[in-house]
Amino acid sequence: MAIENNAYIFGWNRAIVGREGVAGELFGTTVAYFEKLQKTGKLESFEPVFLAVHGGDLNGFFYLKGTAANLHWVSQDDEFVDILLRASHCLEGVGFTPAYRGTAINEMMTRWTKNIPR
Repeated sequence: MAIENNAYIFGWNRAIVGREGVAGELFGTTVAYFEKLQKTGKLESFEPVFLAVHGGDLNGFFYLKGTAANLHWVSQDDEFVDILLRASHCLEGVGFTPAYRGTAINEMMTRWTKNIPR
């Protein structure tokens, strides 16, 4: 049985030097887009997160929650694809990846444990 993801992480490292203003504008556009999706039921919720300075390559992300079907829809939506492409022009280390939460965590841990080399 396939384990369905029920969250996504849309993360980045930092703004490209000289494009900080564009990155800030895109952040506002992205928040407005996610708010619209939440109001229409395409997202259960979303949360923007900035990390404290730590020397790593992930310095912020949006945590998106929803059903697997709705999250897949979001990942294919033209407006979201445009946001990802714009992000790649003003941010370093842009990434968008499925994540697991709730009961899916137990399923993933069971699968992970089962596959530990013996």
